[in-house]
Amino acid sequence: MKPLFPLALPLLLLSNLAWALTADEIVDKANLTSFYSGQDGRSQARMLIVDGQGRKQSRQFTILRRTLEQGGDQQMLVHFSRPSDVRGTVFRVEKHPQSLDDRWLYLPGLDLLKRISSGDKRTSFVGSHFFYEDVSGRSLKEDNFTLLEETDSHYLIAATPKHPAEVEFSRYQVWIDKQSWLPSIVRYFNDQDQAYRQVETVKVETVDGYPTVVRSKVSDLKSGGYTLMELRGVQYNLGLPDTLFTEQSMRQVPNEFLK
Repeated sequence: MKPLFPLALPLLLLSNLAWALTADEIVDKANLTSFYSGQDGRSQARMLIVDGQGRKQSRQFTILRRTLEQGGDQQMLVHFSRPSDVRGTVFRVEKHPQSLDDRWLYLPGLDLLKRISSGDKRTSFVGSHFFYEDVSGRSLKEDNFTLLEETDSHYLIAATPKHPAEVEFSRYQVWIDKQSWLPSIVRYFNDQDQAYRQVETVKVETVDGYPTVVRSKVSDLKSGGYTLMELRGVQYNLGLPDTLFTEQSMRQVPNEFLK
């Protein structure tokens, strides 16, 4: 009798292929883990901004987030408390993955509510190396994804923009950790195919069962400048009201949500 194992081997290989994740599925899961943990959330953030000459600035703010649909629309409010020149500044986002996001910035010294155009989403977030889009998340529909490599610890994804004229990068690569499903490194390349910008996860903690990036770093690979951001007091599923994410609330954020 001939052994059955040679017949079983192709079936096993086909089974493994059937369970293999596509690049889009990997990126989608990483996006949910990064930006959609819990129904809502609050954290206290601190930024250290260091320019290419070693000069330092700091920022301190509260991040409030509310999810309307898992993987879909979200609301976000960022309230700055320090230093004094940015105290009371508020950044608000109405995130729409299937269309253009709405972003506003409130400047209390001028009592000015400024709408941030879609063309400004990849510009500096309050003088840091983070972009507005880094804070609220980039829509997955804006890029094409390819799986370049899979190891025991990570997936390596290549991404190219569908509308390259609208962004400053030609492509980027994402290393996604298999255990946490969080991006560990995102590296951006310019038109000369030189790496010029990097977003790095420095520390991850599990909060209420959700893997959470509590320390991250964005580096300007040309100038040597960088920004470190640290999150403290992260909480999920607080039952934040929709009235918190309004124009009125931007001018006067209720104190109970900032503690």
